[in-house]
Amino acid sequence: MFYPTPAFEDKICPPEQLAAKLAALPRPIVFTNGCFDILHRGHVTYLAQARALGASLVLGLNTDASVKRQGKGEDRPINNEHNRAAVLAALESVSLVTWFDSDTPAALIELVKPDVLVKGGDWTVDKIVGSAETLARGGQVHSIPFLFATSTTQTINKIRAVEDQA
Repeated sequence: MFYPTPAFEDKICPPEQLAAKLAALPRPIVFTNGCFDILHRGHVTYLAQARALGASLVLGLNTDASVKRQGKGEDRPINNEHNRAAVLAALESVSLVTWFDSDTPAALIELVKPDVLVKGGDWTVDKIVGSAETLARGGQVHSIPFLFATSTTQTINKIRAVEDQA
C-alpha cells in the first residue's frame, strides 16, 4: 500500500527557496513570526485572524537555536523546529512556513516584503520588528489582541506541577 506524503509538507519552505514560493502566493501577503512551541487555541485563533487580513499567510518560525537564545528555559523548545514547522504547515490558515535563525526576523521580513505585518497583542505596532519598513512600503502593521489567556509557558508549568506531585 502506498501512502502519499501529506500535501501540507509542500508548505514548508527553506529560506533560500522562498523567493520562488512567494511569487506563486496570492496577494496581499501577511507575515507573522514566532516560536509556536506547543500549539494551543490562542495560537490557532491568532493565525486565523492574521490570515483573514490577506490572501496568504507566511509564517517565519524561530529555529531551535533562536528559541534557546530567548531565554525561555533550557528545555525549550519542547518540539524541534522540523516538528513545529510541520504542525503549523498543516493549519488551513497558514500558506507557507519558513524559518530564521537570528534573534529577530528583520532580514526575513525584508526578503518577504509583506503587504501586512502582524504580531500578537503583547507587541505594540511601534515595537514590531519590520514595522517601519513595512509602513514605508505602503503596507499595514497590526497588533492582534489576545482572545484567550493561553500560553505555552503556562501549559508547560501545568505539566511540571503534575509531574512534581507524582
